[in-house]
Amino acid sequence: MPNLGPTELIIIAVVIILLFGAKKLPDMARSIGRSAKILKAETKGLRSEDDPQQQPGTTAQQAPAPQQLPPVQPQVAQQPVAQQPVAQPQQVVQPVAQPVQPQVAQPIEQSAQNLQNKQNTN
Repeated sequence: MPNLGPTELIIIAVVIILLFGAKKLPDMARSIGRSAKILKAETKGLRSEDDPQQQPGTTAQQAPAPQQLPPVQPQVAQQPVAQQPVAQPQQVVQPVAQPVQPQVAQPIEQSAQNLQNKQNTN
């Protein structure tokens, strides 16, 4: 595949903005940033676990306390209003009831024939 020029990159960016919308892009970037921080913290913990194996004399001094990460909560789409962050109350999502199928009325001719048949049988 040939190198992408600036016009191709602009077209790709416009398509991404159109597909995902301007509201979802900041939330997606924020969640990717959080995921990167979590990944970095986890890999840092793995690296520090590998170091004591290489230097057995300093295990008690270098053992870092395990980091506890807060549980990840789902993000609610927010519209930026002010520069300072404001805590938003979480919204409870109510399940949507399934729509009821309307009963289709029989054509008038068939209804009239059914009535005549009932009267004839009585």
